[in-house]
Amino acid sequence: MFLKYGRSVYMPLINKMKGTKTVESRISDIQREVRNRLENNLILAGYKIGYPKEIVLVAFKEERVLHVYSKDNSGIKLIKEYPFTAYSGDLGPKLKEGDKQIPEGIYEVEYLNPNSSFYLSIKVSYPNEFDKSKTQLSNISDMGGDIFIHGKSATIGCIPIGDKAIEEVFVLTQKAINKKVKVIISPRDFRTNPEYPNIKDIEWEKELYGLIEKEIKTLPDNG
Repeated sequence: MFLKYGRSVYMPLINKMKGTKTVESRISDIQREVRNRLENNLILAGYKIGYPKEIVLVAFKEERVLHVYSKDNSGIKLIKEYPFTAYSGDLGPKLKEGDKQIPEGIYEVEYLNPNSSFYLSIKVSYPNEFDKSKTQLSNISDMGGDIFIHGKSATIGCIPIGDKAIEEVFVLTQKAINKKVKVIISPRDFRTNPEYPNIKDIEWEKELYGLIEKEIKTLPDNG
């Protein structure tokens, strides 16, 4: 992983993390079962063989659900949705370390962790340039940064979806990692509820939600 402030460069890290497993060995262990579980979903999305080469992960905090979309020349299609298994914080962006908030914004997958204490995890590239431009903290590290989509059913500021679900999202993400997997985290699904939440203590939520809404409106309504 490379992370440089000022001009951010996020490069996927899919090598061995601390522990006994590599991404490749995890994929080898679980991909057959994952493919069997996802078979119907992938066929409906147009993938009778193989996996999408580009995906988008979209988390809706109010609905507490993660959607996974495929993206190719035929358009964007919903593959599957996964309910959160736990939740912390309220609607509104993450502002500092320890506030228990799930971030809100447009991010990328930074790397995959095959040895997570939450079974498997996917690192989200919070804070992004927008987040850093809005902070009033003197030290950027005070914004926090260990934000993951992961297994199990406990969290403080991350997105847990359970072990079987994270296996599926982990495999889908690994198959698409070379295309820079986009991660959108929204306070709610603006396709069904267009009202922007009013967030106490900040004055820039409309700017943030305008950017998020623009991204969400590129997705199919059946999400």
